[in-house]
Amino acid sequence: MFFLELIICFIATVGFGVIFSVPRRALLLGGGIGVIAYTVLNTGLYLDASPVFSTAAASLTAALFAHLLARIIRIPVTTLAIPGILPLVPGSRAYFTMLAFVDGEYLTGLEYGVETMLRAGAIAAGLVFALAVFSFGKGVGHRYETNR
Repeated sequence: MFFLELIICFIATVGFGVIFSVPRRALLLGGGIGVIAYTVLNTGLYLDASPVFSTAAASLTAALFAHLLARIIRIPVTTLAIPGILPLVPGSRAYFTMLAFVDGEYLTGLEYGVETMLRAGAIAAGLVFALAVFSFGKGVGHRYETNR
């Protein structure tokens, strides 16, 4: 069953890559990154890690792979990072948040809303942390250069 989910995840990620005009040579890589991120997310959830931590770990993994592959094939990182994090986006949680508020279940809606925002923040944190890792040390030798 999980293998079928991975195939569907790959197809969906590649489909969104087409919508976002990802170059053809990067479509399959973006789909692969999405599958890896989804696998990390589900592995974390299977090991009873919190959904927010699992999302952050998956986002960091996707961003690291995106940075590495973008350097190898010389394309912008966002070309691979956006399709890569797509399986992590908490769209169903946002839907259930609104549904709970419409049904008058305000505490349930608030609970879902907080989890949705935390997961979105975890995605952003993973992307920012990977950027910090890959930009660490850039320009160190040029900072204290004197003009002669």
